[in-house]
Amino acid sequence: MAFLIPPSTLESQASSPLHSPPLRNNLTPGDVGILKSTLLPSFSLYSSLSLAAYIAAKTTNRVELKDWVWPSSQVLNAWWTAIGQPMCKYNISVGAAFQALPWTERVILSCVTIWGTRLFTGVVCRSLSRGKDDARYDAVKKEPGFWRSALLKTFLPEALVLSVISLPFTVPFTMGETALPVGEDVRDIIRALGVGLFSVGFAMETIADTQLALHRQKRTDLCQHGVWSLVRHPNYLGDALVHFSFALLNMAGPFNPVVILGPVANYLFLRFVSGDKETEASQEERYASHDPHNYGQLKQWQREKNSFWPALRDLVNPWTLAVATCGLIGVVIEEGFRGAYDM
Repeated sequence: MAFLIPPSTLESQASSPLHSPPLRNNLTPGDVGILKSTLLPSFSLYSSLSLAAYIAAKTTNRVELKDWVWPSSQVLNAWWTAIGQPMCKYNISVGAAFQALPWTERVILSCVTIWGTRLFTGVVCRSLSRGKDDARYDAVKKEPGFWRSALLKTFLPEALVLSVISLPFTVPFTMGETALPVGEDVRDIIRALGVGLFSVGFAMETIADTQLALHRQKRTDLCQHGVWSLVRHPNYLGDALVHFSFALLNMAGPFNPVVILGPVANYLFLRFVSGDKETEASQEERYASHDPHNYGQLKQWQREKNSFWPALRDLVNPWTLAVATCGLIGVVIEEGFRGAYDM
């Protein structure tokens, strides 16, 4: 049961006529205005933040500052679209805008916030503790004229990619009540699957980062235990699953097929632009010239484990069961909150 602000309450806070449901544009899945109301505002936000990150990065000679923008800007965009815009349009409070969100959209906003806040905190903490730029960026900074072209070649392209990735948590907050032609029970199942997939991905990403940090405190070789025994890059796999869960959650509420572009763009970016491809290219270059032991480990690991998706034999790995259990726990927690919300 979605809680909606009574019309009298809204009318006392804003003079604009309201639609049903409140705080929404009456857009349909085929309306071109959806892209205009999401992609363009998103790109404006992300490009502004990318420009600020570029200026700070050039000043400090640390490219990794753009990584600070990646998760924080997505959370900021989700909150602006879901909460900030209705506040400005209807002159209402944060609480009133949040209360107007149907349950599924609250779940989407909450999941984006949890994921982005954790990732931002991890990126910033690693950056501050390291005290210098990420090793992946040392090589690119050696290219002649890197900083002169970095804004157009490195920073702004990520703003464009982010605009597409964000579709699953910008589009639903601008649509009317257009949903898949299925019953409420089916939507509940779809939402549970979305929450479960988010919990699996979030758990894998969190466990991977934690295990890697603990490993590096004691050893300098490659971390190949825990969830790192499933694939060579479980943190990127977890991130991909999280973004696919956002699109799946959309299917339990206002749904536009365009949101599927979000996780697909994120996956392609992780696999073929940044993520595992960039990380391993940097590792091979550094280890080949400075660390023969780790270079041998990496080559052996590449022969034994997949980079991104687990092999069938790894599905029986105890860590697969561990992250799957986290998915079930996430579903139980969400159901508990929903039960309290419906009372």
